Amino acid sequence: MLRAADLALLRLLRARGHPPALERVVLAFSRSGEHGGLWLALSLLGWGLDPSRRDLYRASMGTVIGAYLANIALKHVVRRRRPVLGGLPALSSTITGLSYPSAHSTTSFAAARVLSRELPAAPLYAVATAMALSRPYAGVHYPSDIAAGAVFGTAIAELLAP
Repeated sequence: MLRAADLALLRLLRARGHPPALERVVLAFSRSGEHGGLWLALSLLGWGLDPSRRDLYRASMGTVIGAYLANIALKHVVRRRRPVLGGLPALSSTITGLSYPSAHSTTSFAAARVLSRELPAAPLYAVATAMALSRPYAGVHYPSDIAAGAVFGTAIAELLAP
């Protein structure tokens, strides 16, 4: 039953709300999240522009890198294949054929957790959520992949940057 719900939600996210202009924007945004890049860039920018919070930005960068590496390891343990939807090809290429958990979601929620200790949480989690949702929108992750990534990233942040 959960698998069927996961697939139905993926199909909905992949099939609805796909005008060409929106697809281009979402896919560009999603690409910025490769390897935690968006969060590393934002943390590096913060480190340079906000010297009073350099420890926060350093912790964020270390946590994003750690979360990304932990995510890769977990993907190789779980080995869940990426979704394939008949008639709805994926809109983005991926580094591997493994999907669980989503690295975009893992790194985004890890960064949001660390940065929200001193910065407004709502916009951080809004960006993290948008990044995570961009992946099933593109057809490269099941919704359960991004939910697992959110939980995993938050847990990694608690372990690496308590």
